[in-house]
Amino acid sequence: MSGDHPVPPALLPAVDRAAFAVALAARLRQRGVPVGFTAVENFVRALGVSPPGSLPMLYWTARITLVRQRSEIDVFDAVFAAVFGSMALALDPHARHRPRTTTGGREGDAFASLPANSTDLREENALPWVTLPPVVADAEASDSPPAVPERLPNDVSGLAEVPFEHLDAREMDLLGTWLRSAVADWPTRRSRRLAADPRGHRVAVRATVRRSRRTGWEPLHLVRERAVDKPRRVVMLCDVSQSMQAQAQAYFHLMRALALAADAEVFAFATSLTRLTTVLTHKSAAVAVERATDKVTDRFGGTRIATNVRALLSSHHGGTLRGAIVIIGSDGWDSDPPEALATAMARLRRRAHRVIWMNPRASAPGFEPRVAAMAAALPYCDRLLPADTFRSLRRVIAEIPRLR
Repeated sequence: MSGDHPVPPALLPAVDRAAFAVALAARLRQRGVPVGFTAVENFVRALGVSPPGSLPMLYWTARITLVRQRSEIDVFDAVFAAVFGSMALALDPHARHRPRTTTGGREGDAFASLPANSTDLREENALPWVTLPPVVADAEASDSPPAVPERLPNDVSGLAEVPFEHLDAREMDLLGTWLRSAVADWPTRRSRRLAADPRGHRVAVRATVRRSRRTGWEPLHLVRERAVDKPRRVVMLCDVSQSMQAQAQAYFHLMRALALAADAEVFAFATSLTRLTTVLTHKSAAVAVERATDKVTDRFGGTRIATNVRALLSSHHGGTLRGAIVIIGSDGWDSDPPEALATAMARLRRRAHRVIWMNPRASAPGFEPRVAAMAAALPYCDRLLPADTFRSLRRVIAEIPRLR
């Protein structure tokens, strides 16, 4: 066996392992050994994990990974001996760059394939460094300049700037998942719960006394504690009136992303207030949006923003507004008097931590909040943000951590 011949310490330096394995497997297939893609992959991984330093090591690595049947061992030995027996090509990292003349290929072709009618594999004794595809036809001359491949955006990047009314249900679901991935860095607030922490400025009396039992009731080691931070709550109110019909479904996806990733409380309103938190947390986005649409019975009707804000403040969910970030999605068209909305927004602002107003009209050039209701609510808002595309909705999510 050719493994008895002396070999250099580094057997295959600077060799493309994948091309080497594919070429050897191709030679085995020509002799009837069925070498699959999984076997070739295992051979490449074995060469990477344990690079062979001698021909016996290479032999056993190739035999264990490429041979499956006992009857195939003799054929494998013949192919391996034909390739590595004479060692005609020096095992040198630069040897594969020097052209040479082969008996089975073209002049100067160091990578010629094995002839199909060959019965003696020893006439092609070159190491299978690479495998080149067969030449089908000569290249045609062309006067055109070299073409540069056009870089196209992916599905999300291409749809993020499309207005809501031009998106179908599948694209809405895709962008809704994209919104969920944006909820990462989230603001926190200090809670009333305490936890032991060496950085705390408060002494935990009970824990200190409990530890002093080890030192004869002398408090030699003080246990300190600090308040535990928890994610700040988010409450979102979405206008689903007639003027917001094009944006309602997209806002549902934003509400679902906040409810799933940030444990937000979400409500929809037109002439009455409807809580959608339990509906929009369904694992299927299509089912969640469909159920939310069915639950809002007064959608695509009139708008009473002041009435619904007062209803939320007076309900048993009004406690969720305390210290929360409140997001209101509406174009500002309201049938209630502007004074009523200003009074309700003043109460909301005193209870909430921050108030963000999303307006789909705010992205229009030269936009000014001239609508009476919008002008009355604006002094009590910390941010007025456009929300006419999914890109702008993602900017709203990115703006929340900055309101610390």
